[in-house]
Amino acid sequence: MNNQQPKLSIGLPVYNGEKYLQESLDSLLAQTFEDFELIISDNASTDKTEEICRTYAAQDKRIRYYRNETNIGCAGNFNRVVELASSEYFKWAAYDDLHAPDMVQKCIDVLEKDPTYILCHSQTSFIDEQGNFFQHYGIKLNTNLVKPHERFHELLTKHLCYQMYGVIRHSALKKIPPMGGYGNADGILLLRLGLLGRFYEIPEYLFFARCHPGQSLSMFFPNYLSFNNNNPQYSLNMLPNFYDYAVWFDSSNKGKLLLPHWRILKEYWFSINQSELNWYERLCCHFSMAKKLSGTEWLLIKDLLVAAKILLSNKQKALINSDGQDAHPTIV
Repeated sequence: MNNQQPKLSIGLPVYNGEKYLQESLDSLLAQTFEDFELIISDNASTDKTEEICRTYAAQDKRIRYYRNETNIGCAGNFNRVVELASSEYFKWAAYDDLHAPDMVQKCIDVLEKDPTYILCHSQTSFIDEQGNFFQHYGIKLNTNLVKPHERFHELLTKHLCYQMYGVIRHSALKKIPPMGGYGNADGILLLRLGLLGRFYEIPEYLFFARCHPGQSLSMFFPNYLSFNNNNPQYSLNMLPNFYDYAVWFDSSNKGKLLLPHWRILKEYWFSINQSELNWYERLCCHFSMAKKLSGTEWLLIKDLLVAAKILLSNKQKALINSDGQDAHPTIV
């Protein structure tokens, strides 16, 4: 590796990842493509994460280790590694997932050959806590389409956002807002990237997503493996808990009055209206929203009912605390 800026920045946000972190680091450091820096942002871990990271950083000069004084939430930490990167290409990596040795090289090769692709990822396999394969991820999205509104339509499909862990042109990431602190923030980020350019999926299983009880999917979306087929069938009861997801993405949301499904809808609209699409393409995107989100209107009503319940509860608590006197509770 030379002394110039590396071709790729790999960003690894982590919090209390001691159980799987070493395996993940070994997987990244064993890549056949070696011209990269590995940026680790430790979100104030309380386990042996810091010790592991400092040991690896002392052994490999490609590793840059940073530690946040306080936990800034998942979204903040994901954005932190992007802010610290300056290479031509960027890739997120999770502390618990694994990669085939040639995954990065094959992604870089695709992006170098065709500038119309802004993200390249591979097919995904699921592994268990011990790292053993148990099934392939089967949701296929046609995100290499030329027309941006058609890619938007594809990315509105319910999926698990594993494209996030491909290689991305850093210049494309700079053109969109950072990951937000709300449910489905990773899906919104991919959707905005999709409006900018095409994704390429390498037809090989080179990325291995680990399934275990400590991951966010298991905590907030316990039925996520039921989505693993080409035409996912789901009910509203199977969808993720976006209330808890919003707090996980941004810890400052804890205790606030949230309307998570309204927020997601707002971000869809914002994505369309802030893009460089022409009027016809925007109209097509709005039509796709109406078609894809049809049948989920109950979730918007649910948000309002939950909000009303919280407001009523806070009002009752305020009245009790004021010993029966007039009170005007402040709702955040």
